[in-house]
Amino acid sequence: MRGTRAVVAMTPERPLDPQPAVPREVWAHMSRVELRNVDKWFDDTQVLFDVSFTAEEGEFVVLLGPSGCGKSTSLRLLAGLEDAGSGEIRIGDRVVNELPAAARGIAMVFQNYALFPHLSVQENILFGLKVRRVEKSDRADRLRRTSELLGLTEYLDRKPAQLSGGQRQRVALGRALVSGSSVILMDEPLSNLDAKLRQQMRLELRSLQRELGLTVVYVTHDQVEAMTMADRVVVMRDGAVDQDADPRTLYQAPARAEVARFIGSPPMNLMDGSATGGHVEIAASGVTIEVDRPDELVSEVLVGIRPEDIELEGRGIALPARVTTTELLGADQLVRLDVGGAHELIARLHPSTPAEPGHELTLHLPASAIHLFDARDGRRLAVQATAPSASGTSHATKG
Repeated sequence: MRGTRAVVAMTPERPLDPQPAVPREVWAHMSRVELRNVDKWFDDTQVLFDVSFTAEEGEFVVLLGPSGCGKSTSLRLLAGLEDAGSGEIRIGDRVVNELPAAARGIAMVFQNYALFPHLSVQENILFGLKVRRVEKSDRADRLRRTSELLGLTEYLDRKPAQLSGGQRQRVALGRALVSGSSVILMDEPLSNLDAKLRQQMRLELRSLQRELGLTVVYVTHDQVEAMTMADRVVVMRDGAVDQDADPRTLYQAPARAEVARFIGSPPMNLMDGSATGGHVEIAASGVTIEVDRPDELVSEVLVGIRPEDIELEGRGIALPARVTTTELLGADQLVRLDVGGAHELIARLHPSTPAEPGHELTLHLPASAIHLFDARDGRRLAVQATAPSASGTSHATKG
């Protein structure tokens, strides 16, 4: 936050006093939330398919995916703003499918902040407490603690129009915190901010979540937000979960080709290949890759390599390519390459690397950095490319 934040009397177990409307048996376990085998329809259209994920107490879970993948619908189901067609919505060890939103003790922060323009910062933050008729002295205490925590004390009398985007986002967050919930759902809260402010707010939100021990379920289409903020990322596509893992696992071992295409900037390169004679041949290249478990191969595969793993020398699998374009980014350069007229690869190379359009290069793909997927359904294969032998520079062979 801008300026120095005051130290306030909040504990991870109970950041603020619980909402009076929340049943005590729910509040006792409310910092763990879960969707279990949930389906959802809008009229005759199914939009969620057997969706399951859990946000444990104090965990920052990000729902990541493109527009229309079902992440916001999943969030609204947790909040009680939508009904599940089937499956369970759980708070702690209790199924809450029939529990109304107001009784779930869950706070939400929306993309558009949802602030009342005619109310001051103070009135916006306290609006929910006033509606619930929380005592005036209690409201004042919660306002003081929350405004100090978020650095909003000097802005309490201002209207939203007099605030910056980041300050408005803090007000929206303050309204969620003052409710007393230890679970906060966030639906793309930073998407309206410019790039510099988004970076700042990412750090502030994560720091605040850790400081208060909040359980956060956060929706975004931005993989940078997901990878930098999350304890776990739930990658969604077409209404289903593709992978639920920590950011490092998502990057190093994507469970599906679709996840590999989505995670990384630039994302993983994927090339068509076929399995014959216990090895994989990259289409239109004449290059073959030996593997450790040939019995696990399928006939049609996708061969993956991340741009930053491609080398121009070493003992990796050798792959001839031709430079088509280059993009200098300062600390490195992105080099686009054509492989056999069938594949376009991107390599992230040092800016001093000579790579001009038309140049012929031999790429070296470290065996440990190669990923193999089933081309039919996209699943990751339990197969690893083997390292080159000491006598040669590569296991690749020209057909």
